[in-house]
Amino acid sequence: MGLPSKKLTKSSKRRRASHFALRPVAITKCTKCKKPVRPHHVCQFCGTYAGREVIKIKSKLDKKKKKKKEEKDRTKEEERKNKKK
Repeated sequence: MGLPSKKLTKSSKRRRASHFALRPVAITKCTKCKKPVRPHHVCQFCGTYAGREVIKIKSKLDKKKKKKKEEKDRTKEEERKNKKK
């Protein structure tokens, strides 16, 4: 491993480290749903970018319906298995 050839002064270390500071994250509002979104990113809530829909986001109601349907299908399969036995 290499060793430093000269001592770094406190001021030169601090000058270099001045760029390591954290900056606050820039946040804007989505034009469609008005939720907070980072600039130049797709909205995670409605799936829009630059005023147009880029990805389809399933709503909570759709997810609940799908879950109920899957549970119904499972119970039907279990009933069929029990009848065969």
